[in-house]
Amino acid sequence: MNTAEWILVMFLSVALLVFLLLAVILIAKLIGLVKEIRRIVITGQDIADNVKDMTSIGGLVKVVTDKLKGEKDGKKAKE
Repeated sequence: MNTAEWILVMFLSVALLVFLLLAVILIAKLIGLVKEIRRIVITGQDIADNVKDMTSIGGLVKVVTDKLKGEKDGKKAKE
């Protein structure tokens, strides 16, 4: 092989190396982003479930009974 071919092979090898390194870094960042998005979605679902419970009759009854039960337990603990 002559010098021009070697130079061309070296340029292509370096370009491939840079591309592969950037791809690995991008994949690692995307995995972290997906984990963060999953955490946000789970939190949003929890908030939606809480709002749904607070706006439904059964949820309101549950909250009221829990509060009344807690107050009774609190009074017993104070005595």
